[in-house]
Amino acid sequence: MDTTLAYLRESLSNHVNRSTGQRIYKKLQNHYKNEEEFVRDLDEEEISFLNSILKDEISYAQNEKDEKRVHQLNEVYELLI
Repeated sequence: MDTTLAYLRESLSNHVNRSTGQRIYKKLQNHYKNEEEFVRDLDEEEISFLNSILKDEISYAQNEKDEKRVHQLNEVYELLI
């Protein structure tokens, strides 16, 4: 699995209690070559969901001074907008 997608999957694990989060988490079990391929496979609801949670996840990583996580999650976030 692409490193960026691995970080996304780990962050998403905090949101699988919601149906959209669970659906995206399951999608990440597919073998995407990279984050661009993954993002192209998302529907509008999934994109909206990720936009909302990634803001908080990136902010949390910044507060924890986890620059690598910030960078990896930001790569996906930028593709969504």
